[in-house]
Amino acid sequence: MRFIRDLRHLLRHRDFRRLFAVRLVSQFGDGVFQVALASYVLFAPERLPSPGAIAATFATLLLPFSILGPFAGVLLDRWSRRQVLVYTNLIRTLPMLAFTAALSTNVTGPLLYAPVLALLSINRFFLAGLSAGLPHVVDPDELLMANAVTPTSGTIAYMIGLAAGTVVRGFAKGLSHQPDVIVLMVALLAYLVASALATRMSRTLLGPIFDPNLPAVREAVRNVVLGLIAGARHIKERKDAAYGLAAIGAARFWYGISTVATILLYRNTFNDSSNTDAGLRGLSIAVLVTGTGFMTAALLTPSVTRRLGKRRWIVTLLGIAAFVEIVPGAFYTIPTLLVAAYVLGIVAQGIKICVDTIVQESVDDAFRGRVFSMYDVIFNVAFVAAAAVSGLVLPLSGKSYPVAVAIAVGYTLTCLAYGRLAIPRLPVEIPGGSAPTEPAH
Repeated sequence: MRFIRDLRHLLRHRDFRRLFAVRLVSQFGDGVFQVALASYVLFAPERLPSPGAIAATFATLLLPFSILGPFAGVLLDRWSRRQVLVYTNLIRTLPMLAFTAALSTNVTGPLLYAPVLALLSINRFFLAGLSAGLPHVVDPDELLMANAVTPTSGTIAYMIGLAAGTVVRGFAKGLSHQPDVIVLMVALLAYLVASALATRMSRTLLGPIFDPNLPAVREAVRNVVLGLIAGARHIKERKDAAYGLAAIGAARFWYGISTVATILLYRNTFNDSSNTDAGLRGLSIAVLVTGTGFMTAALLTPSVTRRLGKRRWIVTLLGIAAFVEIVPGAFYTIPTLLVAAYVLGIVAQGIKICVDTIVQESVDDAFRGRVFSMYDVIFNVAFVAAAAVSGLVLPLSGKSYPVAVAIAVGYTLTCLAYGRLAIPRLPVEIPGGSAPTEPAH
C-alpha cells in the first residue's frame, strides 16, 4: 500500500518521527476528549438535547477553527513553534480541568461551553503549529508526501482515541458514578505526554526563521483581514476554484444535516434515551465506520481520478450521495445507516481530496494561504449552518422522510449545478486518443 510505503520512508527522518509522535498522541487525546464531551452534552440521561442544542454544540466545536485559523499564522511566524507545541498542550489542561469541574457539578450553559471553546481554540493553534513546522523536518521534495500522510495518520489516531475513550468509559462505570471524569483524565494525560514529547526537539528546529522585516502584530492582523478580501477576489477570477469551493460547501451542508439526524437517531430512536452507554457506543461505531469511508476515499480517489478526472469524480460522488440518502439511508435501521455512513464517508472525503487539489492547481501560489483560510471558513460554517437548519426541521427522533428526501434533492441539485458549470470547461476526449486533461490555469 502506497500510504504505508510513504510513511515508512518519512519515518527515516529522526525529527519527523518526533514531530509525528506529538501529533499522534495529541490527536489521540482529542478523540478521548470527544467521548466525554458527547456523553455529557448529547447522551446524558438527565437531559434530552434538541436539534437546536446539538447545533449549539457544533458551533462551539467548529467555529473556533474558522475564526482563529487565519490569524494563527501571525503569532506562529514570531514565536518558536516548538515552544508552541510544548505550551499549547500544557495550557489546554487548564480548560480541561475547568470542564471536568463543570461536569462534576452538573453545570450547564456558558460555564460549560466556555472551557470547551477555550480548549478547542488552543487546539487550533496547536494544529497550525504542526503544519507550519512540517517543512522543517522533511526534505522539500517530500513535503507533498508528508502533507498527505500526516493528516490521515492524525485522523486514525483520533478514531483510536474515540474507541479507547469509549472502552475506558465502560470500565470506569464500575469504578465511579462519574465515568466521564476518568475519561477526561485520560485525555489530559495524553496532552501532557504530547507536551513532553515536543521537548525532545530543539527549540529552533521548527522555526520560524527570524525576519526583521516582519510587520508589527497589529499591522499583521490588519493585513490578514485585507488578505482574505484579496483572496476572495482572486477566487472570483479562478472559476475552477470557485466552483469547487461552492460544491464542497453545499455538500458539507447536506452532510451536516445527515450527521445531526444520526446523533438523534442513536440518542432517541435506536436506543432508550436513558441508556447513555448504548447510544454512545452506537454513535462511536457509526463514527468509526465513517472514518473507514474516509480511508477508503484516500485509497480510491487517486486511481479513479486518473480515469475520470477530478471534476467528473466529484459529480459521481454527489450522485452517489443523493441515492444513498434514500437507499438505504431512509430505511432508518442500524445496519442500513452504517452502510450509508460508510458510503457518505467516501463521498465527503473524496470530494475534499479533489477540491483540495483543484484549489492548489487553480490558485496562484501567492494567494494559496489566504484561499485555504477561506476554504476552512466555508467548510466549517457550512456544517454549523446545517446544524442550525436541523434544529428547525428535524424531530427529536431524527427520523424524517421529508428531510431525507430534501437532502437527496439537495445533493442532486448540487451534482447537476456543478456538472453543468465545471465539466463543459474540459476538453472533449478524442476516440482512440488519450484521456482529457484538466486545466490548471
